[in-house]
Amino acid sequence: MDTKIIRTLLKKEMLDVFRDKKTVIMMLIVPVLLYPIVFIGAMQVMAFVNSSMKEQEYRIAVEMGDEGAIYDRLVRAGEQEPGEDETAYRITVVDAAAIGGGERAWEAALEKEEIDAYVSACDSGGRTQYDVYYLSSVTNSSYAADLVTDVLDDFREDLTRQRIAAEGLSADEILEPISYERKNTASSEQSLGSIIGSVLPLMLVVSLLMGTMYPAIDTTAGERERGTLETVLTLPVRNRDLITAKFLTVAVIGMVSALLNMLSMGGIAVYMYQIMDLQTEMADIDIAKFIPAILVCILAVFAFSLFVSAVTMCTTAFAKSYKEANNYITPLMLVMMFTGYVGFIPNLELTQGIAMLPVANICLLIRNMMIFKIDYAMTAVVLLSNVAYAVLAILFLSRIYDSESILFSDQKGGLQLFEKRENMTGGGVPTVSDAMFVMAVSLLLLMYAGSFLQIKYGLAGLFATQMILLAVPLFVVLYTRRDIRETYGFSGAGAQGFLGSALLGAGMFLVNLVIAAGMIRLFPDSAENMETAFAGIMGDNVAAALFVIALAPAVCEELLFRGVVFHAVKAGHRTAAACAVTAVLFGCFHMSLVKFLPTGLMGLVLCIVVWQTGSIYPAMLMHFMNNALSVVISFCPEQIGKVFPVFYKSTFSLADSLLLLGGGTVLAGIGAVMLWKGAAEKGRKK
Repeated sequence: MDTKIIRTLLKKEMLDVFRDKKTVIMMLIVPVLLYPIVFIGAMQVMAFVNSSMKEQEYRIAVEMGDEGAIYDRLVRAGEQEPGEDETAYRITVVDAAAIGGGERAWEAALEKEEIDAYVSACDSGGRTQYDVYYLSSVTNSSYAADLVTDVLDDFREDLTRQRIAAEGLSADEILEPISYERKNTASSEQSLGSIIGSVLPLMLVVSLLMGTMYPAIDTTAGERERGTLETVLTLPVRNRDLITAKFLTVAVIGMVSALLNMLSMGGIAVYMYQIMDLQTEMADIDIAKFIPAILVCILAVFAFSLFVSAVTMCTTAFAKSYKEANNYITPLMLVMMFTGYVGFIPNLELTQGIAMLPVANICLLIRNMMIFKIDYAMTAVVLLSNVAYAVLAILFLSRIYDSESILFSDQKGGLQLFEKRENMTGGGVPTVSDAMFVMAVSLLLLMYAGSFLQIKYGLAGLFATQMILLAVPLFVVLYTRRDIRETYGFSGAGAQGFLGSALLGAGMFLVNLVIAAGMIRLFPDSAENMETAFAGIMGDNVAAALFVIALAPAVCEELLFRGVVFHAVKAGHRTAAACAVTAVLFGCFHMSLVKFLPTGLMGLVLCIVVWQTGSIYPAMLMHFMNNALSVVISFCPEQIGKVFPVFYKSTFSLADSLLLLGGGTVLAGIGAVMLWKGAAEKGRKK
């Protein structure tokens, strides 16, 4: 790389970004000012609301079924003088008989908010039963019910003590036979750090996303929309230098934005500490103890900003306009923000496996640092993994900018599903946007309707879920007038293609056994949940299980992923990118940490099968074999265990792993060679 050229391009990109004053204000100034204003304003509003609620007048109607006992106590409660730290509230107690209008007149009065609560009393087995009626939808009514409940609690305690004393016993010894006191051994710094460590990671994720979103869009889709990208590409510079300059621009602005947000949140924390210190007797907090954690947090922000910048640029690089880029980046923001909530999950530790997961690793690292749980090896893994992911994303981005089909497409890659049908041109495959829309809708239906159907109806519900995966993309393909044969890959493959796919599938099954065993060791809880869910829907009919668990997904999931998604992405991008994107989506679709890697790898191989054979049928066969083997192993443990005992081991020894990997590699290799030869012969015939 030419550093002089990169510096010149970086200066040009920074000037372009900072030339737009509105973008600078939205990106840097607003978050710094907005957080304190919103936070402090919310505190003031809450304090005002709480104070106004305590100073209200509450009308409570009381039924005299207890000879006026609770009536008198409520009246006395309203006449009490407030203490120094309390605010006054007024209670107006009325006799229910004075309401008039019939026996249930109090209901109408409560609905019309003429009274805030109604208290009835009746004898129930030798003791008085009180019922407090109120409207939870009305704030005053809810607060009045709380006041009545407090008075009833005091009344009950007083009666209990009186009756115990009447028997000549000590009320304190009877009601409080033991005493205890909770003593927190955590330091004040640890207690404060626990709170900050839960909130700070999510705020950093949001601030980095906000900081990198606008420059990422401006340096990619914005430049393309303005028509200046073609001019830049005519300059005597390499694409890699251009991408590096754009990436550094986005990363620097993201870092500055995140650091400013950290300063803003630090100011809020100091303000809150001072307020709490004035109102309560807090132990002194030594801010100097947080310096190592703050330094690591700054390093984490730098590393994470590299990752976020690279990912956002990869996302926006596919867009042709600001509007389309915003559509693309919104799902990314939602996923990252959702992952940022891991900081609030109790007892979730930063393990070696999670240390490699983007977003989650940074959030848990910051939380650990704030409570002074320092593991330098784990910290290095988290930081280096984020840098490595950023490098991979930049390499991928440079490949994007080397592709003329990405840079100068015909503007037909947007969401066409909502256009007028008469304006749609027939033929071809769905656009990438339409395919992603299909994926989003299918995933939502799977999460809501699919989960309900599977829990309630078992295998039948699972089959209904697969029908949803079949119906949604088929509707989009038919509605947008796409070529079904081309979209789904309905073409012949030949005997060699099917045989090669079968051998490749058998080999991948063995390899994935070893990978799955490793994932189970990393995520044992996820594996246990998956096993429980799988056993709950398996049933006892092997034929039904083969049909629903093996055949139905082999058809429906293949038509969705290797059909609509793969061919849509492949039409506008490189085949390798289409395989990678489809594989990642396939792994995420199964929503399991344990299954992500083996399922994603299988999805990648299935894409290669479709690519080499030009047909989806061999991929369906391979998918069916993989699922069918799992079903047979579950239903026939004795028969299969006698021949292949390794399938039923909870953990694999080194010899077992080498045996499975070796056998799987040989079978997969033979199958791959057959597919490549078949593809070559098919190409020669053409």
